[in-house]
Amino acid sequence: MRHPRTAVMSAVAGLGLGLAAALGTTPAVAAAPSPASTAQAGYAAYAGSSENAKANKAFFDAVMKSVAEKRAANPGAAAVTVVYSTTNAPSFRSQIASSTSIWNSSVSNVKLQEGSNPDFTYREGNDSRGSYASTNGHGSGYIFLDYAQNRQYNSTRVTAHETGHVLGLPDHYTGPCSELMSGGGPGTSCTNAYPNSTERSRVNTLWQNGFAAALARATS
Repeated sequence: MRHPRTAVMSAVAGLGLGLAAALGTTPAVAAAPSPASTAQAGYAAYAGSSENAKANKAFFDAVMKSVAEKRAANPGAAAVTVVYSTTNAPSFRSQIASSTSIWNSSVSNVKLQEGSNPDFTYREGNDSRGSYASTNGHGSGYIFLDYAQNRQYNSTRVTAHETGHVLGLPDHYTGPCSELMSGGGPGTSCTNAYPNSTERSRVNTLWQNGFAAALARATS
């Protein structure tokens, strides 16, 4: 298994890799680092990564484009809804449901809903990069939830953090535990799974002001 630093350099189109790094799993042959050293490695490897920032935006753009295309076909829809599937992540249905409830109670301009014809999917498994979000840039994206990482860190926080990328938020690993997008930076003791007021406001602004442009692109 590759060390997370090496993995990200060759990652396909990983998003949330800051969380994957800061919360990253450790090769089985090596001694497990302390939470503090793991978080610090995450800061050094990924904080401020322009590649990661572009990947985060690509995921958001892909999801918004998918949603916009559906709205263009059904312009009478009253709310902006992002649909997801948990079919490939059965072990995390509880955490995903909690994450959905958290986000739906935190923001007003976009809602998450499980259903068919999803805008993104959740997947589960083992990955040395930890959990991350990924997209092909053409409306097909997924959130991968790593088993080991979700045992080490609060699983609902991990899930809600990665879902934050779907809604347009970038990583900010040096933030406090009260900031959801700080990911694993605050260490394993951090269990907060709620976005703070700044993060909530940012998501509402993105979906209020950004959706019109996405809809225009989808209908042009």
